Amino acid sequence: MQKDIIYLDNNATTKVDPRVLEAMMPFLTDNFANANSTHQFGVGAFDAVKNARAQVAGLIGAETNEIIFTSGSTEAINLAIKGVAENYKEKGKHIITVATEHSAVLDTCKHLDSRGYEVTYLPVNTDGLIDLELLRSSLRKDTVLVSVMYANNETGVIQPIKEIAKLTHDAGAFFMTDATQAVGKIPINVDELKIDLLCLSGHKMYAPKGVGALFVRQHLNRVKIPALLHGGGHEKGLRSGTLNVPGIVALGKACELAQKEMKKNAESILTLRDYQEEQLLKIAGTKVNGNTRHRLYNTSNILFKDADSDAIIMGLSNPENDLLLIAVSNGSACTSASIDPSHVLTAMGLDEKDAFSSIRFSLGKFNTKEEIVVVIEVVGKVVKTLRAMVL
Repeated sequence: MQKDIIYLDNNATTKVDPRVLEAMMPFLTDNFANANSTHQFGVGAFDAVKNARAQVAGLIGAETNEIIFTSGSTEAINLAIKGVAENYKEKGKHIITVATEHSAVLDTCKHLDSRGYEVTYLPVNTDGLIDLELLRSSLRKDTVLVSVMYANNETGVIQPIKEIAKLTHDAGAFFMTDATQAVGKIPINVDELKIDLLCLSGHKMYAPKGVGALFVRQHLNRVKIPALLHGGGHEKGLRSGTLNVPGIVALGKACELAQKEMKKNAESILTLRDYQEEQLLKIAGTKVNGNTRHRLYNTSNILFKDADSDAIIMGLSNPENDLLLIAVSNGSACTSASIDPSHVLTAMGLDEKDAFSSIRFSLGKFNTKEEIVVVIEVVGKVVKTLRAMVL
C-alpha cells in the first residue's frame, strides 16, 4: 500500500484540479467527436475548442486568433524559435537567449547554431537576473529574436520582461518568452508587456499533461512563422494534427480558474512558502539560491551545504522508513536523467558541490500548513543525518 505523499514538486507538474477533470471528462466519453468534423457532433467539439481558446486568450490578454494549441511548451518553443529563424533569415541569423533557459530553448538554439545561425547566450548575475545593459550591447542589426524565460523553473527568478521587450523592439527584433512557469501564477498581459511570442503548458497549472499553447502576435507587431508540422492545415496551418479536444477543454478550464483564483492562490501559497523557507533557513549552512525579491511566490531553491541533493531526495521519499513520502527535486524534471550539475545554478556562480547540494521546493494550491510543518521537521532530520555521515 502506497504511503501518503506530500507533494512539493509543482514546478515539474501539478495535480489535475478536480474541476478541470470534470470539464474534460465528457470529451473522453460521450462527446468524443473530431473537432474538424462538419456534422453536428463535430460542431459541438469545435465549439468547446473555440470556448477554450477564448479562455486561454483571456488569461494572457491575447486575441483568440493568436492562440495555437500544441502538445505543450516544448513543441511551442520549437514552433516559435525555428519558425522565426526560418521566416526572417533574410533579416539576419542572430538569436539571443540566456544561459539559464529551459533545455527546450537551449537545445533548439543549439540545433539552429549547427545550421548556420549565431546564438548569443547571455550570462546571469549571481541572483539569476540578466544584465539589461549587456543585452543592449548584444543586440545587432541582424538579431531576429530574443528569447528570455519569464520565470525560471528551478529558482523562480522573474526577469524584467517589459524592459527586455522594449530593448528588443528598439533593435528591430521579435521578443519571445517561455512563460511556462509564470502563466496561471502571476498576471500577464501580452499587450502591456509587448510580448510577440509566448508559450505555456497545461500541466504546470492544474491541467493534464500533453496540452499547451503558443501565443503568436497578429496585430501591431505581427509575427509570421511557417508550419512545423504539415498535414491537414489545423491551427491556422501552423500545427497540423487532430486536436486533443479533452486536453484543450481542460487547459481552457484551468486558465479560467487561474484568472478567477490567482490572487487567492498567491496569498495562501506565499504564506506557506515563506514559513517553510524561514524555518529551513534556521538549519546551519543553508541559503536561498536566486533573487528573493523578483521571484515566483511558490518556489524556494535552497542550498544545504555538505548534503547531497540526491541523498536528500532519497531520504525524503524512501518507502522503507516510517516517514511520509515527500516529493521535491534538485532541478528541472526534464533533465533529471543528467549526471551534470544544474546548468541554472552553475550559471549563477555556484560550484558543482553546492549545485549538487541544492533542493527545489515548489508549492501548489493543494498544499497545507500541516504538510509544511512535517516537511520542515523531516528535512531537518535528513540533512542532519547526511551531514553526520560525511564527518
